[in-house]
Amino acid sequence: MSGRAGGAYPLEGRTLLMSGGSRGIGLAIGVAAGRLGANVVLLAKTDTPDPRLPGTVHTAAAEIREAGGQALAVVGDVREEADVQRAVDEAVARFGGIDFVVNNASALAPLKTDELPVKKFDLMQQIQLRGTFLLTRSALPHLRRSAHPHILSLSPPVNLAPHWLGRHPAYTLAKYGMSLLTLGWAAEFAEAGIAANTLWPRTLIATAAVKNLLGGDSSMQRARTPDIMADAAVAILQRPPRDCTGQTFIDEDVLRAEGVTDFSHYGGGPDVMLDLYVDP
Repeated sequence: MSGRAGGAYPLEGRTLLMSGGSRGIGLAIGVAAGRLGANVVLLAKTDTPDPRLPGTVHTAAAEIREAGGQALAVVGDVREEADVQRAVDEAVARFGGIDFVVNNASALAPLKTDELPVKKFDLMQQIQLRGTFLLTRSALPHLRRSAHPHILSLSPPVNLAPHWLGRHPAYTLAKYGMSLLTLGWAAEFAEAGIAANTLWPRTLIATAAVKNLLGGDSSMQRARTPDIMADAAVAILQRPPRDCTGQTFIDEDVLRAEGVTDFSHYGGGPDVMLDLYVDP
């Protein structure tokens, strides 16, 4: 997968700033962008290995370099304004600017209201909402100077069906908040030509979070690999920003528009789980 056929804007030499990215979907996006020659800056907390989770911000940066890109690992917390500004400043000092902001970092606690500790409620709102706002706001002066600026948030379409609203209201609120911010930015920055879109998987994606919190090995066997989200993300980022903004994309739909018809290499099997916030 190499992005939109015909008229694609190359990623080579462009700089992508991402929250998180030590593992999972964020890492896959970083590697896919690096493979196309992008500079990738990761702001993540994982400085040392965690026995419960694979990878650190440093191993992720190494994988991006191995794929052919340039990478910068910044240890910090997306909730902290000083850490976010430091990541922006280091990205600009190393690579000369910022073209893409990918709001990837999230906390996952898909619990019913009476099961959810207030501490986890606060964590989700702070990472998903405050973190998304801080990263985008801090990078905004540099996006305004970019010839190809994109904001991409990994969050779902806003589906107000009771089925989704009632499943885990606090988690849904946090993810929908990311989407509403991003759609707001699409309108706010339209005259500046800064694209702002969201991207969400149609299926479960095989990540550590899914294994640990959403069904274990059985869910992992049904899930697709993070590469499907990565391929969709880089396809979106290669589209002209003035023509591609204000959209809530689904990974599979993005790739079908790119001419992909066979999704078997992303795994998942015949009983792949569908419709995460997406109407059937």
